[in-house]
Amino acid sequence: MRVQRLPLLVFDFDGVLVDGMEEYWWSARRAALELERQGRRNAPPLCLPHDIPHAFRQLRPLIHKGWEMVLMAAELGRPDESTEKLLEAYPEALANAQARWGLSSEALQALLEAVRREALSTDQQGWLARHHFYPGVRERLHRLEEEGATWAVLTTKGEAFTAELLTAAGLRPVALYGHEAGSKTEVLHSLLQQQPGSDEPLRPLWFVEDRRPTLELVRQNPGLDTVRCLLASWGYLAPGDRKGLEEIGIHWLTPERFQAPLAEW
Repeated sequence: MRVQRLPLLVFDFDGVLVDGMEEYWWSARRAALELERQGRRNAPPLCLPHDIPHAFRQLRPLIHKGWEMVLMAAELGRPDESTEKLLEAYPEALANAQARWGLSSEALQALLEAVRREALSTDQQGWLARHHFYPGVRERLHRLEEEGATWAVLTTKGEAFTAELLTAAGLRPVALYGHEAGSKTEVLHSLLQQQPGSDEPLRPLWFVEDRRPTLELVRQNPGLDTVRCLLASWGYLAPGDRKGLEEIGIHWLTPERFQAPLAEW
């Protein structure tokens, strides 16, 4: 009889392990102001407050990758921009913003990462302090190791920046995949292909994410049907994200269940 192996737990980073909202706005704001300094548009100056705007918090569940944050910060700084319009038709608003500013997603991502690299080189502790691990996360990750489970991180953040935060927190995943590794579905496919041979028990693969559309993509991918998908209830969720999860094979992970033994997840 085959013995069930403990799962490899794959965690998204921002919104699951870390609340990085403060850093998001700080870096996105600086990058947007750099766009303005470069003369990317002929218009009134951007009005971007130092404190995180409520509109940015509302948009965060819709934002998938870092370069999108730069555009949304720039759009929120425009006096004629409507938050409601951004929220109601985000994909269209994102495309319009990219056309308005005239930069590729690669260029915008490079600008964001340049802002972060500068912050790390000039004020590492200040940059790290803009991130806050969710309560109990570090302790729970250490207990996972004690239980014999292994865990990895899969994020759209740059690998180097994620590694800085994990190292500072004393956390050592078995693997770290940043946006450079490809899409999340591609990485999950690769992890499944690393399974042992037929004479060894399969290792379950569990994926914890706070972005429902990402988990829906996993569920719709025939090659990933064995991946157990869990939506973190404490992340950057949009209204209604919990509705109908069970019907599409996504499990609701509360902080209480996260702290419980794996058998109760």
